[in-house]
Amino acid sequence: MNTKNTFFWFVLAAALFASIFLLDRYLRPPAVTTRNILPGLQPASVTSVQVIPAGALEIRADRVNHSWLLAKPMAYPAQSAAVEALLTALQKLAPATRINASEHHAISADFGFDTPQLSLVVEAGDQRWQLLVGNRTAPGDQVFLRVVGVEGAFVTDADWLKFVPRSGNDWRSTALVAAEAGTCDAIVLTNSTKIIELRRDATSHLWRMIRPLQARADTERITEALQRLQTAGVTQFVTDDAKADLTVFGLQPADLSLWLNHGTNSISALQTGKAVTNDATQIYAKREGWSVIATTAREPLAFWHGAVKDFRDPHLFELSTPVAEIGVRGKNSFTLRQQGTNNWGIVGEKFPADTETVRLFIRVLTSLQVADFVKEVVTAPDLPTYGLDAPQHEIILRAAAGDTNVVVAQLAFAVQTNGIFVHRADEDFIYAISPEESDSLFGEGSLFAAGWQFRDRHLWNFSEKDVAQITLRQSGKTRTLVRDGVNKWSPAPGSQGWQGIINNPPAIEESIHRLGELTAAGWVARNVTEPDKFGLHPENLEITVELKNGEKLAVAFGTELPSAHTALAAVTLDGERWAFVFPATLYQFVLAYLTIPANVR
Repeated sequence: MNTKNTFFWFVLAAALFASIFLLDRYLRPPAVTTRNILPGLQPASVTSVQVIPAGALEIRADRVNHSWLLAKPMAYPAQSAAVEALLTALQKLAPATRINASEHHAISADFGFDTPQLSLVVEAGDQRWQLLVGNRTAPGDQVFLRVVGVEGAFVTDADWLKFVPRSGNDWRSTALVAAEAGTCDAIVLTNSTKIIELRRDATSHLWRMIRPLQARADTERITEALQRLQTAGVTQFVTDDAKADLTVFGLQPADLSLWLNHGTNSISALQTGKAVTNDATQIYAKREGWSVIATTAREPLAFWHGAVKDFRDPHLFELSTPVAEIGVRGKNSFTLRQQGTNNWGIVGEKFPADTETVRLFIRVLTSLQVADFVKEVVTAPDLPTYGLDAPQHEIILRAAAGDTNVVVAQLAFAVQTNGIFVHRADEDFIYAISPEESDSLFGEGSLFAAGWQFRDRHLWNFSEKDVAQITLRQSGKTRTLVRDGVNKWSPAPGSQGWQGIINNPPAIEESIHRLGELTAAGWVARNVTEPDKFGLHPENLEITVELKNGEKLAVAFGTELPSAHTALAAVTLDGERWAFVFPATLYQFVLAYLTIPANVR
C-alpha cells in the first residue's frame, strides 16, 4: 500500500466534507416555509379591516351584527363577500421566500417599505396584524411584504392583491336592500297617495293585504318581486352629501317608499324617486338610514309601483286543505264524493267517477283567474245588482265528505249581460271572470257541465288472449276474424272479401290488444236517443269483440273529428247508450287494420 496516496485521498475527503458543511450551514439560501404569514388569523373572528392605499383615502370596514359596514371613507353597508374574500386570501397567505432581518435592514428601501404602496390592519378581538406592502419583484408576479412586529420580510405571490380595495366604492354594497330582506314577513309601501300593508301568514306562508282593505294577496308575485328586489342593484353612486336636496331627485316626497320588516323589527327600507335625465330606464334611489343617493334600474321595482288591485290574489281561491267532496248546483246539479284514498264516486249513480277528471276539475277551479275586482264591500242588498241573490251556478268544496261544517270554498256564479260575477261566501267582495273561464266550467262543450261527464272513462278491460273472434260491420258488409293463437288470425266462413288471405296479423293483434284497454277521451252524451246527431249511422263501422266466455263487446263509430284526428263513437253501458270521443292513437290503428275497404264485394 502506498502511504503517500492514502494520505492524499484522506485529506481530499476531509476537505469535501468541510465544504459541504459550510455551504449547508452558512451559505444555503433560506428554506421556503409552508407556514402561513399570519398564523392564528380566522376570518370569522375578525372585527375590523383597515386598508390605507398610498395617496388615497383610508378604507375601513367593521363587522356589526354579522354584517360588514364601511366606516371610512363613508358610512355605508359593505360588500360582505368582498371583505370575506380578502380575509380568506390573507389567512392562506404563505411566503415564497423569507428575507432575514439583516438583509431586510440592509436594503429596506429597495423593498419599498419606506413608502409602501398600501398598509393593511386586521383586528380580531385582542389580536392585531399590520401588513406593509412594498414593491413588486422584477417579473411583477410577486410582491415584498412585511408584517409589523415580525423580524425580516417576505416575498409572496401578488395574486392576493386583487382582493384589496383601492377606493371605498370597491367595497361599497350595491344592494338596494339588506341581505336579510328575504326573511321579511311584513311589508309597508306608499306609492303616489296609496298606502299598502302586506303580512305573511306564519303557517300557510301566504301573503295577505292588511291595508287599505283585508284581502288575499298575490303570494306568487310578491315572492318574485322580493327576489328581484334582492338581486337589483345600484348602477351608479351619485352623491354622499347628507345635505343634498332630495327634491331634486324626486325623493322628497318619494315616488315609492318601501319598508321590509320582520315582526316589529325593521330589516330594510328604500325610497325611489324620479327618472334620470336622458335615461328613463334609470331612477334615483336611497336606502333608508344612509345619506347616499344612487341610480338603479326602474324595471325590477315596477311591481311595487302598482295599484292596490295589482297586489291582490288573482285566483278566486287557493287550496290549502285536501278536498273530499265537490257539490255543483245549477242546471245540472251533482255531487262528487271521495271514496277511499284515491277513488271518487258520483252521488246517486252506480258507476264510479274518473279520478283524473275530478283532479282536472279541481285544477281548473284553482286556476280560475279574476278578470276584475268589481266591488270591495258587499252587503246583502248589493247581491241582486249582480244577479248573485239567485246565482245560476254554485260550487261548494268540502274537506270531509257529507260534512256541511267543513267548507273549504263556496263560490256563487251569476251570468249577466254586463259580465260574469262571482261571490265567495267567506268574503265581502264581488269578482268578475272572463266568459272563457265560465265556459270552461259550465259551457255546453265543457267536460264538467253534468255529473255523468265524470263517469270513469275506462270502458272495458280484456286481453287479446281472451278473444275468440272479432266482427267488423261496415257499409252493409261483414267480416269475421277468428283468433287461432298468438299473432294468428283466420277468416271465419262466410266472411266477405278476405279471399283466404289476412295481411299483417301482428298488427291486428296489437290493435285488439289496445282495444282491450279502451278508454274514452271524453264523454259526449248519455242515453243517446238521436244517433244521427252524432253520426251513428247503420252503414258506419262497428266492431264487435266476442270473448271466449261468450261475452260480446261492441263499439260503433260516428262523426269524424278531423281536427282531433279521431271520431265520435258509442257503446252500451248498463243498458244506456253512451257517446264519447274515441282515443286518437287507437283510432289510427282502427283505420289501418280494423275496417272493411270500400272496394270489397
